[in-house]
Amino acid sequence: MQRRFVSIWFRHLTTDWLALRRPELKTLPFVFAAPDHGRMLITAANPLAGAQGISPGMALADARALVPSLEMADHIPGKDAKLLKALGEWCIRYTPLVAVDMPDGLVLDISGCAHLWGSERAYLGNIIKVLRSKGYDARGAMADTVGAAWAIARFGKDTPIISPGAQAAALLSLPPAALRLETETLERLEKLGFYHIKSFIGIGRSVLRRRFGTQLLLRLEQALGKEDEPLDLLQPVQPYQERLPCLEPIRTATGIGIAIKKLLDNLCRRLEGEGVGLRTAVLKCYRLDGKVLQVSIGTNKASNFVNHLFRLFELKIPSIEPDLGIELFTLDATKVEEADPEQELLWSPESGGLEDAGLAELLDRLANKIGAANIRRYLPREHYWPERSIKPALSLQDKRATEWRTDRPRPSLLLPRPERIDVTALLPDNPPMLFRYQNKVHKIKKADGPERIEREWWLEQGEHRDYYQVEDESGQRYWVFRSGHYSGDQSGQWFIHGFFA
Repeated sequence: MQRRFVSIWFRHLTTDWLALRRPELKTLPFVFAAPDHGRMLITAANPLAGAQGISPGMALADARALVPSLEMADHIPGKDAKLLKALGEWCIRYTPLVAVDMPDGLVLDISGCAHLWGSERAYLGNIIKVLRSKGYDARGAMADTVGAAWAIARFGKDTPIISPGAQAAALLSLPPAALRLETETLERLEKLGFYHIKSFIGIGRSVLRRRFGTQLLLRLEQALGKEDEPLDLLQPVQPYQERLPCLEPIRTATGIGIAIKKLLDNLCRRLEGEGVGLRTAVLKCYRLDGKVLQVSIGTNKASNFVNHLFRLFELKIPSIEPDLGIELFTLDATKVEEADPEQELLWSPESGGLEDAGLAELLDRLANKIGAANIRRYLPREHYWPERSIKPALSLQDKRATEWRTDRPRPSLLLPRPERIDVTALLPDNPPMLFRYQNKVHKIKKADGPERIEREWWLEQGEHRDYYQVEDESGQRYWVFRSGHYSGDQSGQWFIHGFFA
């Protein structure tokens, strides 16, 4: 596939941004300025100021001598990088391969994308038209190489679109600055009378290297397409990503659902072919107003089952606000794992248990509706002390290392740590007659115990516990204990630790 690139140049990036925030400045000459060795130097000037001879690098005092009514704003360090990053993320609707080109541009790898807009001219025209409608003075060019596109966007005067293979001819009439050379190299070229690239492009490479160093040769080879130029992409393409541009903006929940279904069909076909399934996926919706909406889902088991995954996303559709419309959808499988073939019969007598795909799908729907943090599964641990006898499972695939203890009843809800209670007992070793918990008195009707649990001395020192199962007059059952032997202070020894179903 023929590689094609677009270079976008924002001629007045920061001043355009300020004019959008303060519309009254659109009709006034104004600049950004920053202190430098006791004086203020201009860092950016808007078109009206530039038309009157004011340019970056000029002293603010000199500029105001030329234009007394000149407005000034303080330079904001790093603002250009933040603006370019935001504009680059917006351009992802045109191609997933976007890189920031400091200090005032973007580079787009558009290989295989332009035909979606009908033609290269319509594609480039749409990008520049929309950027200008947003208030940015943008110029763009398209070529086979990053270097040629950059040169034409800033110095070209004929056509912004260079035909495949024609970059060498397009560069001949341009000045050496179009090759992105350092100032020192440009000055040496000018002293020798090389005012256009055609003046030295035919000179032997060894001569150019000896007189001007390797940078000139590198930039020239990159612009001609003889040397590759890597891009530092804003968002590296996910291994499993699907994109769906929309001919007309999508504004309805039905349309969003159809788009998600198409994306899942394509993605799951790839996943199934490679024997993997997704565990997490992210859907991004690019709106006409430049905002990007994002929703995500997660699964307990790797899945490439379209209908199940669509039901998970279906729960998220009400949270997507299309506003004026969504023009691009992307779906990324951010985490994938090997997937076992699905069982033909779900919930059959022969199936069931934790390995049942139906159970995993049910948990997925619940987790994406009420939150995964609200669903818990625990496994037994080989400890006597109740707080240490269980551990949370990370997934359905986690296996228990030991069996659950069934010889003694245990509460269905165990408190993270025991809570102190006030108890009245007939004799020290008798179960409680009543206890007060959270300012409520519980009268005991039935009790069973005690069950003594010794502290694990190889881990820590401390008192043993005598546990009782007690039932109050309303039928509620509790797990309470006395810490250590009776000491005469009932209030300081008794605790509640759990609740039975």
